[in-house]
Amino acid sequence: MQATMDVQRSPKKPNQHQMLKDKQVKDLLVDKRRLVEVPYTATLADTINTLMANKVVAVPVAAPPGHWIGAGGSMILESDKQTGVVRKHYIGMVTMLDVLAHIAGNDSADDADLAKKMAVPVSSIIGHCIESLSLWTLSPNTSIVDCMEVFSKGIHRAMVPIDGQSENVAGVELTESASCYRMLTQMDLLRFLNDFQELKAIMSHKVSDNQLQAVTDSVFGVTNKAKVIDVIKCMRTGSLSAVPIVESSDDMVEDHTQLVNGKQRKIIGTFSATDLRGCPVWQLQPLLNQGVVDFLKMLSKAQFYESTGLRSSSRELVTCQPESSLGEAVEKAVSNHVHRVWVVDEQGLLEGLVSLTDMVRVIRLWYLAEFLQ
Repeated sequence: MQATMDVQRSPKKPNQHQMLKDKQVKDLLVDKRRLVEVPYTATLADTINTLMANKVVAVPVAAPPGHWIGAGGSMILESDKQTGVVRKHYIGMVTMLDVLAHIAGNDSADDADLAKKMAVPVSSIIGHCIESLSLWTLSPNTSIVDCMEVFSKGIHRAMVPIDGQSENVAGVELTESASCYRMLTQMDLLRFLNDFQELKAIMSHKVSDNQLQAVTDSVFGVTNKAKVIDVIKCMRTGSLSAVPIVESSDDMVEDHTQLVNGKQRKIIGTFSATDLRGCPVWQLQPLLNQGVVDFLKMLSKAQFYESTGLRSSSRELVTCQPESSLGEAVEKAVSNHVHRVWVVDEQGLLEGLVSLTDMVRVIRLWYLAEFLQ
């Protein structure tokens, strides 16, 4: 990939290109609030309420030290700043996709079953999806370029210790102890990168540029005749946090309970794991067997979104065209706070997608080839 990133190089400006090279993770934390978390004893209903109230899509789970094995064998600890005494151990991360996977765990969706599912401790659903099995940390002194490498591999978020220290235990276990943490996400990074003038050259490239390989052209979605419960199950099976909703075909018999190849299909909406964050728990059960399009329409009209500022993915279909610039795709993702931009042709037929991971990867590779070699 790096060997192909040498086209249209801009003249090097010694003072300018050092700007990004010298930036560190702590420069991204200026406006970051204290970490939002839940205790391991919190119910799933309480966890959803926490996600909703704080407008986040994932929370780390905290437990008393010494009682749990952390995700991936790690020991990410919070300790008292004055005494150094360990107060809690972060044992995993729970995302809305974990919640959806738990809800869709079997075919039963009656009131009693849903009530039981919402009452389970959040610690019991860690690991339903791959992402929650790993907790990542980044030092505040990590360079932005190294941070880009981490997020270019599909890692969506990492905890950053404040006043922390790290040590290796038994050669493999990582112990990280700090008085507090902040959460850094791919979105935070892209919002930061979007303001750098030295990246204007890469931002001007078309997303369809073969040398960039920014577009993922293998896209699986669901049809507009799918039910919410089936969409959730499809997302769990494919470990997908969002899927495009495409028009069903009149030319073939389709199974609307399964993922379909979305390529060259008319895209009419997006179903995201975060959509159910905007649905009060007590209203969830009757909506599971509702059509996915009707469900999104209902959410887009709900006063809930007006009062909380949460965005329903049905409000605006965030797309770009193959001729759009990478900068336009980044701007649309950041301004709409979405994690992917669908690439469509002039007829609105789906060509692929550009995810936040794709954006970070492409920008990083270009920057390395342009300035750091």
